[in-house]
Amino acid sequence: MSVPIIDIIIPAYNEERSVGLVLGDIPKYRVRRMIVCNNASTDQTAQVAREAGAIVLDQPIKGYGSACLKGIEFLQANPDPPDVVVFLDADYSDHPEELAQLVQPIIDEDYDMVIGSRALGNMEEGAMMPQQIFGNWLATNLIRLFYNYHFTDLGPFRAIKYETLIDMKMSDPDFGWTVEMQVKAAKMGLKCKDIPVSYRKRIGVSKVSGTVKGTILAGHKILWTIFKLL
Repeated sequence: MSVPIIDIIIPAYNEERSVGLVLGDIPKYRVRRMIVCNNASTDQTAQVAREAGAIVLDQPIKGYGSACLKGIEFLQANPDPPDVVVFLDADYSDHPEELAQLVQPIIDEDYDMVIGSRALGNMEEGAMMPQQIFGNWLATNLIRLFYNYHFTDLGPFRAIKYETLIDMKMSDPDFGWTVEMQVKAAKMGLKCKDIPVSYRKRIGVSKVSGTVKGTILAGHKILWTIFKLL
């Protein structure tokens, strides 16, 4: 794969303060389409994203996975699909300028999927809550135990071949999205790789780890997804 066509999907719920910064830092020479999936936001997320050059899709059904599925639906409806799809959060915790390193193993070494690992990279102190760090450790170790696949993180910043993504038939509407993708990659025997990425404190309060209820629901869903797909 010499010069791949890359589209980027960015799920966003009330991220008016950060989504413009995310879009501004994306290396435009690398990406064809920036697709922001506006997930029932009640602020100006959609307007800010459009002004920053993104295609904005409205997904009124709340849920991280639902927003991502809306982006995939858009790609499938177009006659010119990408070669690679990149997923990136809208909260400015990831570093979009590291996209080149993320997709390089797919281009140069024919990997099917690359996970941006916060565990391997340079993470700002306080960027992840202790329960998030433990949850990632537990989930990745369970995947290793049951599927013999070594992941170090469930990081949201990830790249995957388009055809592979479609073959996965992703379905989780909320917290189980990232782990569903990694478990399915393991079951399909895909060529996967973790690479170190930088990670900083997000702008605003997390809708998941920022609340006790969100943390419990996310943890339960991640574990349920791993066992459901056995």
